[in-house]
Amino acid sequence: MGYDLVIFDNDGVLVDSEPLANSILAGYLTELGHPTSYEESLSDYMGAAVHRVHDLVLERTGQPLPGDFDENLYARTFAAFERELKPVPGVEGVLGALIESGVSYCLASSGSHERIRVGHRAAGLDEWFEEEWIFSADDVGKGKPAPDLFLHAARSMGVEPARCVVIEDSPLGVRAAAAAGMDVYAFTGMLPADRLPGATGYFGDMGQLLGLLGIQG
Repeated sequence: MGYDLVIFDNDGVLVDSEPLANSILAGYLTELGHPTSYEESLSDYMGAAVHRVHDLVLERTGQPLPGDFDENLYARTFAAFERELKPVPGVEGVLGALIESGVSYCLASSGSHERIRVGHRAAGLDEWFEEEWIFSADDVGKGKPAPDLFLHAARSMGVEPARCVVIEDSPLGVRAAAAAGMDVYAFTGMLPADRLPGATGYFGDMGQLLGLLGIQG
């Protein structure tokens, strides 16, 4: 298919962090008096930057979250990452095949740079990503579902949006990639295809991705 750049989402695509992170977020919000189930956290916040949590809680309850919410959430999340985080099965084989094929790749995540690096160190993926290949919602004014982050990544990597393909696992991410004018393949490891409308294609196992990209494994 001739893509010049593969842009990976991070959480749930490279590192298997969504179950951990959403369990922690749901539990913390519930502690603070905003009852939230794990399923509700996935539906409302999966793939989003932390400001979305603040915005939705304020919109729904009229009450702002505590000033130390982000600090405490990150501390709990990072501690869990250090104990338990693993790479998504098969993703290292995909990255290796991209390198062998001469196809550039990067990541564009709603998470902070610190969260990305903590997760990669814990999961053993840090050797696969140079610093200049990592882009965070912190780098742009608007996170997903706005296209800004993916457009920023493409521009920084010197590739036209139409020559990029995004690998995502969240509805917000799929919408952002489509808005950026990029093809997007949705990984159904966490959510079924009908919860990820608008993708170019779908796959449920990393072993299927290279075939979708037209790359030999």
